[in-house]
Amino acid sequence: MTTPLPGHPVRGSTTGRPIMALLDLLGRRWTLRILWELRDDEPLTFRVLQQRCDGVSSSVLATRLRELGEADLVGHAEGYTLTEQGRSLFGTLVQLDAWAADWRPRQPS
Repeated sequence: MTTPLPGHPVRGSTTGRPIMALLDLLGRRWTLRILWELRDDEPLTFRVLQQRCDGVSSSVLATRLRELGEADLVGHAEGYTLTEQGRSLFGTLVQLDAWAADWRPRQPS
């Protein structure tokens, strides 16, 4: 499976509209959890990140970190951290989380 990126065909969009590429990437197993665990500026090692993600398999974590790196959302130097774009996206996700906390679906009649 290739990394969903704007301008390339992704699930739900043959044209690779940026929002569709982003939703494809964020919809992959463990992606949002990884971003959440990297929310602080402290770099995390692979093993620490794996533990914080409730023991996600090493192969899935490695794949997601590769995809997030290719999307320029996560960087790796002395550990894994959010890039500038990753921090910007996280700020948007926090707003979405706040919206979701107040979400009250209409009850069926």
